[in-house]
Amino acid sequence: MTRAADEVVCLAGVQASFAEASTQSLPKMAGLRLAESTVERATEAAGRRVGAALTAGQTFGPAKDWAWHKDAEGKTVAYVSADATGVAQQGPKGAEAEGRMANVVMIYNPIPDDRASWANPHGPRPPWQARYLATLGPMQTLGAPLRRQGAQVGMDRAERWVALSDGGAGLEEFLRQNFPRVEVVILDFYHAAEHLADLAKLWHPKDEGAAAALGAAWRHRLKHEGGAVVLAELRGLDLRGKSASAREGHRQTVGYFANQLHRMDYPTYRARGWQIGSGPVESACKTVVGQRLSGAGMRWGEGGADAVCQLRALFRGERGQWDAFWNPK
Repeated sequence: MTRAADEVVCLAGVQASFAEASTQSLPKMAGLRLAESTVERATEAAGRRVGAALTAGQTFGPAKDWAWHKDAEGKTVAYVSADATGVAQQGPKGAEAEGRMANVVMIYNPIPDDRASWANPHGPRPPWQARYLATLGPMQTLGAPLRRQGAQVGMDRAERWVALSDGGAGLEEFLRQNFPRVEVVILDFYHAAEHLADLAKLWHPKDEGAAAALGAAWRHRLKHEGGAVVLAELRGLDLRGKSASAREGHRQTVGYFANQLHRMDYPTYRARGWQIGSGPVESACKTVVGQRLSGAGMRWGEGGADAVCQLRALFRGERGQWDAFWNPK
């Protein structure tokens, strides 16, 4: 195929199933009639080229600083986050195989709710800016490429770095090792709130209203008073007469809050105008990986899944990245 045809084929293959690209998208949009296996090979080959280029230290397109938005203290802030999501796997001869986790990392410049904190408060609403990387390989392999992505968009010029995660194993370590200027790795508020809601249901298993009210009260305290206050309240709960499941839920919730306490100072984070939700990276897990690799009945070989993850991250990232890869000159 010509370079232009290769790009069109990969553009179709990265957005929908190879079968759909072969039988519907490509014939209709480009007059190309290719076998499903040809679309698959071309798309996965492009993904491997993206991964190899990133590993070799390449970035795509010219360096250009983002206009970083400010926090409530008037300091510019760059955000970094990491997460993982499952991808179903297929073994030899079509046999089922144990699923793998696709690691997704990102650098982003979220738009503050307060217009006064925009980089240009008097201009039009700025575009969403994010760079994504994804792989089935170890998350640590994404550290250096993500730092290079950050350098390309002027992350070093942001006055503050803030990280967010859902508290998954190894995420905070990855973020701190690769981005040592990070001031705090904030625990996603909504994950912590879910733990409280689950405990409230165990506390009032036969009264949905009481469970909802208790959960709401705990969440309010968590947001406005912080994790230490909520942990103290949890530790002071009277366990007498509670079921075994409620006692176990209490033990687990207290342990969770104790382990994550250093990342739960939500009143301070909010006062500084920082994000407290890891929604962007959770959304990235869905839009970068899930929408393409987790369709009904889809199962993947490890190499093919990794290649499509690499290409999909490029496709879903900041505008211009895809074009810069395909047209490097």
